[in-house]
Amino acid sequence: MSAEAANSATPGPVAGAVPPVVPRRKTRARIDLRRLGRAALLGPASRDRLPDAIGHVVDAHRAHHPDADLEPLRRAYVLAESSHRGQMRKSGEPYITHPLAVTLILAELGAETTTLTASLLHDTVEDTDVTLDQVGEEFGAEVRFLVDGVTKLEKVDYGAAAEPETFRKMLVATGNDVRVMSIKLADRLHNMRTLGVMRPEKQARIAKVTRDVLIPLAERLGVQALKTELEDLVFAILHPEEYEHTRELIVENASRADDPLAEMAEQMRGVLREADIPAEVLIRPRHFVSVHRVSRKRGRLRGADFGRLLVLVNEDADCYGVLGELHTCMTPVVSEFKDFIAVPKFNLYQSLHTAVAREDGQVTEVLIRTHQMHKAAEAGVVALGNPYTPSAEEQAVAGDGERADPTRPGWLSRLLDWQEAAPDPDTFWSTLREDLAQDREITVFRPDGGTLGLPEGATCVDAAYAQYGEDAHACIGARVNGRLATLSTVLRDGDTVQLLMGQDPASEPSREWLEHAHTPAARIAIQRWLAAHPAQAAVEAKDAGVAFRGEAEGPTSPAAAGEGSVVRPGGRSAANVLVDRAGASVRLAGCCTPVPPDEVTGFSVRGGVVTVHRVECAAVARMKGAGRAEVGVRWGETAECRVTLVAESFVRPHLLADLTEAMAQEGAEIVSATVEPPTQQRVRHTYTVQLPDAAQLPGLMRAMRNVAGVYDVTRAQPQTQGA
Repeated sequence: MSAEAANSATPGPVAGAVPPVVPRRKTRARIDLRRLGRAALLGPASRDRLPDAIGHVVDAHRAHHPDADLEPLRRAYVLAESSHRGQMRKSGEPYITHPLAVTLILAELGAETTTLTASLLHDTVEDTDVTLDQVGEEFGAEVRFLVDGVTKLEKVDYGAAAEPETFRKMLVATGNDVRVMSIKLADRLHNMRTLGVMRPEKQARIAKVTRDVLIPLAERLGVQALKTELEDLVFAILHPEEYEHTRELIVENASRADDPLAEMAEQMRGVLREADIPAEVLIRPRHFVSVHRVSRKRGRLRGADFGRLLVLVNEDADCYGVLGELHTCMTPVVSEFKDFIAVPKFNLYQSLHTAVAREDGQVTEVLIRTHQMHKAAEAGVVALGNPYTPSAEEQAVAGDGERADPTRPGWLSRLLDWQEAAPDPDTFWSTLREDLAQDREITVFRPDGGTLGLPEGATCVDAAYAQYGEDAHACIGARVNGRLATLSTVLRDGDTVQLLMGQDPASEPSREWLEHAHTPAARIAIQRWLAAHPAQAAVEAKDAGVAFRGEAEGPTSPAAAGEGSVVRPGGRSAANVLVDRAGASVRLAGCCTPVPPDEVTGFSVRGGVVTVHRVECAAVARMKGAGRAEVGVRWGETAECRVTLVAESFVRPHLLADLTEAMAQEGAEIVSATVEPPTQQRVRHTYTVQLPDAAQLPGLMRAMRNVAGVYDVTRAQPQTQGA
């Protein structure tokens, strides 16, 4: 018996303060617990009919599963009622009312019979003499597994010190079967509904745990119906003044004579009837927390702000047909459009979101989805039914206790992966809460056709650790959609990511990677390495910061080189540049380092010297603007050239040596070079080289790009300073 259930009671002043001002959806009236308690005391009915006490559960179950076998529910109720007989809740009802209420919640969401059977029995093993073996013999391995999973969660105290370990166990149990978490969420919802008589401090503690972990888990499992009610109950406990103010706003709006949402709904029905699109248009009042958020965002609320319109159709294609009609016949607010059908949310949610404006300026938000999408939006994984095939072999638990659950979301798999690597409970707890705060997921593709599921905002660092685990320490870069990119690049949904892995066993992650790691798996792996290698962590890429210079007369960088750069003896001479001025000597401008077959122009400077620039050089525009006359120049027969190249690379040991060796093998003589200090694990190299033939330049640049860690090589861009 959970601490909440053991001390719970009928709705008190707080829990009972959530009034059904406007029903959010068409559901059966909430059961009168005292009447249900009296029915429970009557004991089981005869074997040829169902007990009266589970009539509401049966009605709700048959609404979703008309052909379901109800015999397991009858037997589960008989066992639960007889086992809990004599146990009472603090409010005075028989304890059996709690598992009945939890089971009804799940039945209304569309849970299948196995889940409902386990829900009726979820407290029997913990609170009565019934054993797991008895449950297994009577109801089978699936029900036994689910009851065991929920029981394990209830055995750990919810004290502050125990919370991390509690939820670690919860994740492991949920990972083996998401139905365990479904039962747990319904159990928490019923306990929150009946929290009113507890001491305020205990109410607050339970509400905070619910807010921080259980509500985000409900969101991620897609169970919006549970999530929204839990949010309202937590809101009433932790923020009573704001809750009361919001309640007053809702009551005031409900008493209005006019209803803009109803008017817009009727207008939409007319539009869709004329378009011959079968559709149901419903008003979806916002729940308390949603109204509160909207009021903080928009200030004074108008009638259309208190709800949204829901359009339900039969086929996916009809969703887009409805969208087209509404945007054609009404005034759309294009910025509000979102397509979660083409790109579903990580929690199974699919819908089209749009908004239309009335003549008075009020904006009505519209949700468009099929009936099946609506079921998934409300119930999430609960609506998926039994994720296992009937085969006994496939249902069997593997030797390590793990089963392959086709409904298990990718985010849950990632949580299970990193929770074991968390070094301590505090790290686990804080990281769990951060991870659950991520409300959207993206899918990126690997070159081999595989996919990676990542939270929105993830970078190439996150993708590396998601794909390679701790082997990602050797990652040196990535290609995103075929283009080289840094590890800090933020990925978008649908990107193709190729991770470039280094071969050096000495490769190590950088502390800077922590700034770009958004997933727990990446952060924890990097932090563990840094903690295990404090000496290496203190020295970041020591080889990358080395700068060297070649010949003394060469410029140190393109920025430092001016048009006074003189071709050294043995280098390129005036013989390979023809100038339309007799007797003039020629200099090749160091600011843009022209080489054949660049289009060039010349300008006369002191001493009768003509400097040759690439025509797109910034210095050319400045000199033209100053009225300097151009001198005609063109390339001669000599092919020798000097050029400045810029190489962009990722930091790794021995990169400088490998790069210069590749250049030497291509016959390039390095005149000068600089290597800038690394930033964000990137380093920029600038080389001025002498080539015996300009035709060798493409091959040289290609060879430099092929060096591991180099992701781009370009000609030095024309500089903006100095001619």
